[in-house]
Amino acid sequence: MAGLRQTHSVENKHKLSNTLRNWLPILHSSLSDLGEAMVPFVEANPVVEVESGYEEDFEKKIPKKIISGSAVSNSRTEQIEALTIAYRSLHDVLDEQLEAPLFPTPISQAIALYVVENLDEGGYYEGDSEAFCEKHNIHMPEFEKIRLRFAHVEPVGIGAKDLAESFIFQLDSSEISDEAYSLACEIIDNLQDIYSYSKREHFSEVMKVLATFKNPPAIEYQEDSAQVVPDLMIFFNEDESIEVKLNDAYYPTIKIDSNYGVEHEFITAKIKEAKSLVDALDMRKATLYKVGLMIVEYQYEFFTGGAIMPLTLKTLADEFGHNPSTISRAIANKYIACDRGVFAMKEFFTTAIDEDVSNAAIKEFLVGVVKEESHEKPLSDMKLLDMIQDKFKVKMVRRTIAKYRKQLNIAGSSERKKLYQLH
Repeated sequence: MAGLRQTHSVENKHKLSNTLRNWLPILHSSLSDLGEAMVPFVEANPVVEVESGYEEDFEKKIPKKIISGSAVSNSRTEQIEALTIAYRSLHDVLDEQLEAPLFPTPISQAIALYVVENLDEGGYYEGDSEAFCEKHNIHMPEFEKIRLRFAHVEPVGIGAKDLAESFIFQLDSSEISDEAYSLACEIIDNLQDIYSYSKREHFSEVMKVLATFKNPPAIEYQEDSAQVVPDLMIFFNEDESIEVKLNDAYYPTIKIDSNYGVEHEFITAKIKEAKSLVDALDMRKATLYKVGLMIVEYQYEFFTGGAIMPLTLKTLADEFGHNPSTISRAIANKYIACDRGVFAMKEFFTTAIDEDVSNAAIKEFLVGVVKEESHEKPLSDMKLLDMIQDKFKVKMVRRTIAKYRKQLNIAGSSERKKLYQLH
């Protein structure tokens, strides 16, 4: 009997470990990329079929409370599109990640920003590292140590110096066995003669992984901005209760053929793998739903028209029992739709500005002062910077003010002056 209990315990532990191994890449993926993230798990599984979640009509997927309460646009069609899909440039995507835990210090953020500002159109780094080091009085190894952290930045491969390094970045983020990893590194170092390795063990596994890599790393952003779909909808019901709703309709549907025509231990194993994948998808939903509930709990004032309050990732991490870096990756590229528009989950958390001041509070102040400014002499970004630093007692740079303006659709001072004159 004890042996049976022990066997059952081992089986449960194995199932959980399989689910957790699948869960992390599925959790870290944005909703719009979720189908692609699941490809490695299903391509070699004959009992699994995945249906895209993008085939239904947009309007059917959005709670009417969000549409009717939305002030983001005039026409109903524009409201639906604004609340369902948004578009971001590569620099928008990278800007969200230039902070802790990857870049927690001023010098690491300065290096990261320099790397981003010196990417070519393919996403490769082509800056003058030596000139930067001389200007900032740091050594090249320190610069390179920070630059190599781009191996953990999305889209993976960005910030590499060449194709080989980009593939190494992507390899480190891929699902590949330890035995195949060293062979993959050899092949990447000798891409010109790739098929000389064709007789080596694990060659087939390596080629399957390499075939999924992006070349160049910024290829998805070269023709169009990245599509984003909110994971959560947050809205008030008629009885004034607030509701958190998962964007279930956009999730891929996993179908498992449990009655596969062949009875074999291989098929039995594949059915177990498929069920583990379903469990991982359910864990993603449960995790993000819990994040949504916590955001509502801590940021209730925002959903009733107020400002976003300071909230650290550590608070969320403590609730989940995870490391803050894990939580940071979990909420990256995730969005919430509410009657005030579509917001990145990271917007609801304190960023690297200051422990007690959220970037949302600064944005709200920025909107307020621009609304009250002189139409004859609109406030310049430098003047806005001085006012914000004085009020919030924080240190910022002019570029951040310009970035916030663009996010808030506020024109520069000269453009605002022309608009005031037209009106």
